[in-house]
Amino acid sequence: MMTHAAYDCDVLVIGGGIVGLSTAYAITRAAPGTRVTVLEKEGGPARHQTGRNSGVIHSGIYYRPGSLKARYALRGSAELVDFCAEHGIAHAVTGKLIVATERSELPRLHALVQRGREHGLPVRELGPAQITAYEPQVRGLAAIRVGTTGVCDFRAVAARLADEVEAAGGTVRYGSEVTAIDRRPWGVAVRTAGGPVVRARVLVNCAGLHSDRVARLAGDEPGVRIVPFRGEYYELARPELVRGLVYPVPDPAFPFLGVHLTRGVDGSVHVGPNAVPALAREGYGWPVVRPAELLSTLSWPGSWRIARRHWRYGAGEVHRSLSRRAFTLAVRRLLPAVREEDLRPSPAGVRAQAVLRDGTLVDDFLIREGPHTVHVLNAPSPAATASLPIGREVARRALRRARETGWRPPAVESGHCV
Repeated sequence: MMTHAAYDCDVLVIGGGIVGLSTAYAITRAAPGTRVTVLEKEGGPARHQTGRNSGVIHSGIYYRPGSLKARYALRGSAELVDFCAEHGIAHAVTGKLIVATERSELPRLHALVQRGREHGLPVRELGPAQITAYEPQVRGLAAIRVGTTGVCDFRAVAARLADEVEAAGGTVRYGSEVTAIDRRPWGVAVRTAGGPVVRARVLVNCAGLHSDRVARLAGDEPGVRIVPFRGEYYELARPELVRGLVYPVPDPAFPFLGVHLTRGVDGSVHVGPNAVPALAREGYGWPVVRPAELLSTLSWPGSWRIARRHWRYGAGEVHRSLSRRAFTLAVRRLLPAVREEDLRPSPAGVRAQAVLRDGTLVDDFLIREGPHTVHVLNAPSPAATASLPIGREVARRALRRARETGWRPPAVESGHCV
């Protein structure tokens, strides 16, 4: 058994997005003095899913009662607003409209009303005239308004979490890509590109787009494959057309919420995202192709089963990706006044979607454990909203695993990880 001094840290977190940083933050709060290190391959925090989403604080209305998504989004949205207020981070609780534009959507809209009420959310049903009272340029047959939805600067939230971790004695190391993981009876040894080996009692995998790969590096079979879906955004050249947040009625067969209109904390309005297959894990545009990663996606049986099952939906998304005119027509269902020239390209995001071998898109957050390891294998939207409670849950599991090595929470120790 290794001595305490032989470990470089107690808990090693891979991934400097909002979930990894929230986990490290929760560890420093639950067990002060615990030596925690975060390794992030990029030059700063929140460079991928966290920093490339629409900035929405989700209410939790979409998610099945009792699911982790529902529980953590409901709790996390309120906590996130409090966190932003405490730390002076730009945010606003604006409410949002979910708008039905076709009669076939009305039963799904009514089901959302019931689900919202089950969750205890402030949900108001609206007719066409009431829709235009909130959003004069939006048209629909019916809508619901959810009062607890908001917006914030998630990059700033992640940066603040990193600061809090370091203030509590932890370390966040940027430019530290993990290249090898060696699991031992006493814990894990992790090698980074161009860096020293880091020895830890417990490894926490919050690698997002690379979480399944990191799990396999650690010797654990994740049972899923991350299939990347790119979400493309436009910025509205006439932001005065939209006052707040406007969403379509989602199709429950897909984990995507559809193209929506989002007025951010800076007053700009973003339109999107769609959902098209990405040709690389970090494939933020069609020209970005990484053959090994594309082969990984294509060799997974679930990818082909998704394609066979949902090829019509996928073809429509690809068409809207390649044709701004087609994208504009889709937006006009909600916002008839929008013109093709109103849509200016904006940075895209990539969703890390876990897919089972049978082609099932994993719908809920997915956290799995192995000896000395905790893996967050599916944490797409609303993970940013739910990041604080997700972080506490992952921290709880990591600290329990650390105790299995003989570690005990320190009263308060000085010093921190390398």
